[in-house]
Amino acid sequence: MSVLTAPSLPTRAPEAPRTAGRLRVLDGLRLLAALLVVLYHYVGEGGWSDPQRTFPVLGAIAPYAWLGVELFFLISGFVICMSAWGKPLTAFVRSRVVRLFPAYWFCVLATGAFLLLPGLPTEGDRPTISQILTNLTMVQNPLGVDDVDHSYWTLWAELRFYLLFAVVAWIGVTRKRVVAFCWLWTLAVVLAPAAGLPVLGLLANPVYAPLFLSGIAFYLIRRNGPRQGAPWALLGVNWLLAQHSMIEVSAHYSPHSHRLSWTVCVAVVTAFYVLMAAVALGYLDRIDWRWLTTAGAISYPLYLIHQAIGVHLLHLWRDALPPWVLLSAAVAVMVCVAWLIHRYVERPGGALLRRAFSLSAGTRGSGSREPGARESEAREPGARTR
Repeated sequence: MSVLTAPSLPTRAPEAPRTAGRLRVLDGLRLLAALLVVLYHYVGEGGWSDPQRTFPVLGAIAPYAWLGVELFFLISGFVICMSAWGKPLTAFVRSRVVRLFPAYWFCVLATGAFLLLPGLPTEGDRPTISQILTNLTMVQNPLGVDDVDHSYWTLWAELRFYLLFAVVAWIGVTRKRVVAFCWLWTLAVVLAPAAGLPVLGLLANPVYAPLFLSGIAFYLIRRNGPRQGAPWALLGVNWLLAQHSMIEVSAHYSPHSHRLSWTVCVAVVTAFYVLMAAVALGYLDRIDWRWLTTAGAISYPLYLIHQAIGVHLLHLWRDALPPWVLLSAAVAVMVCVAWLIHRYVERPGGALLRRAFSLSAGTRGSGSREPGARESEAREPGARTR
C-alpha cells in the first residue's frame, strides 16, 4: 500500500557567515570613544573652571563628549557576541578575565598610589587602602565602595552584560538563541522600572542595556547578512528605548549652569548607530589601516588611567602653561602611558593568566592554550591572520 507524502519543497541554504579580515574600523571607533571620554573629563568637567571661555569650540563640544561611553557599549555588544561565537562557557569567561584584569589591576594600584601622594588631592579625595584593595575585585559598586577612579563605573555595567551573555555561552551560541536572549532582555528592560524588584532592575540595567542589545543586533547583521528581520526589529525597539534613556542620562550629566540638550544627545547616539550600521553592512571595511590595531589596543588602558591622574595634573599645571599646550601635552602623555601599559602590563599579564588557566585545567605546559585565546576581539570568526 503506497503512502502519499507531500512533495518536498526546495530549501534555501542559510547564508554563510561573513569571514572578512580584522575589523580595524572597530579599533578606530574604540579609540574615538576613549578620546571623547578624555575630552569630557579634561575640558567638559574637571580641567578648567570656565572651559567654554578657555576653549570656545571644544568647550561647547566637551559637555556632550561623555556620550563616548554610549559608543563603547554599542561596540561591546558587537564584540562580545562576536568573540563568544563558537566558544564554550569556560573559554568565554577566561577570555573576559584575560582581557580585562591585567590592565585594570595595574591602573587601580597606580591611581590609588598617585592619590595617596601628599599634597595632590584634597583630603576627601584620598582613597583608603581597603578601598583600593576592594577595587581590585571590579565589583566595588555592588559592595557600596567608591571607585578609585570615577571612570570605573562603566565596568560594572559591562560585568552585568557579561553575566547575562554567559547564559547564552553556557547553552551554546546560535543565531536563534541570541535573538531569543535579546528579546527576553529587551522585555526585562521594559518591565524592570515598574516591577519593583531590585534584582530585576540590577540585572536588566534598563538605562544602558539598549546599547548592548543594539551592538549584538549589529553583529547579527554583520554575520548573517541584512535580510534577517529580527536584528532590524531589535535595533528599532532598542533605539527607541535608548532615546528615552537619554532623558535621564543627559540630566545626570548636565552641569549646574545649564541643562544639556536631549536633542543633541539623541542626535549623537543616532550618529553612533549609523556608524555601527555601516560597520555591520561592510561599508567601512576599506578602513583597514594597520595603525588602528594599536589604536584599539590602547583604548582600554587609556580609559582606565586618564581621569583621576590627568585631572589632578591639569589642576597642578594649568596656571603655568597655555591651555592648548597643557591640554595637548596631557592627552599625548596619557596616550603614551596607555601604550606602555598595553605593551608592558596588559600583554605579558594576559599571557601569564592564560598560562595559569591552562595549568589549572591540567593541560600541558605553556604551549597549550584555550581555543581562540589569542584571537583579537576585533576579528571575526574564521578570519585569517594578516
